[in-house]
Amino acid sequence: MVLTKEEEAFINRKHELTLKLRNEYLKQSSNPFRHATGEGGTVFDAGLARFQSMRVSNYQHFRPTGHSFRMGLFAVVLPIVAYAWALKSERDGREEKYRTGQVAYKDRQFKFI
Repeated sequence: MVLTKEEEAFINRKHELTLKLRNEYLKQSSNPFRHATGEGGTVFDAGLARFQSMRVSNYQHFRPTGHSFRMGLFAVVLPIVAYAWALKSERDGREEKYRTGQVAYKDRQFKFI
């Protein structure tokens, strides 16, 4: 695999940034006097804070669209309705066999005695 000069420069910049962030994290996390600054024992991560605030405020920024309606319909409502229909039709068929005498009482799955 041959890299162009632009791709190699990009990879080098990304590696340098990763090393810089790693060294900063190690410096802050191993500081024994961190409690004196009032920050507590954890290192503040801006990306994690943004992610958590996005997860919390997700419903505040929700806009109902046709796509979200279809997703809710096909992911939630339709499976429940299909499962209920399958249960009802199977039970009705079994009940019909019981009522017409096609299945003897001793062969039934659920009986009182």
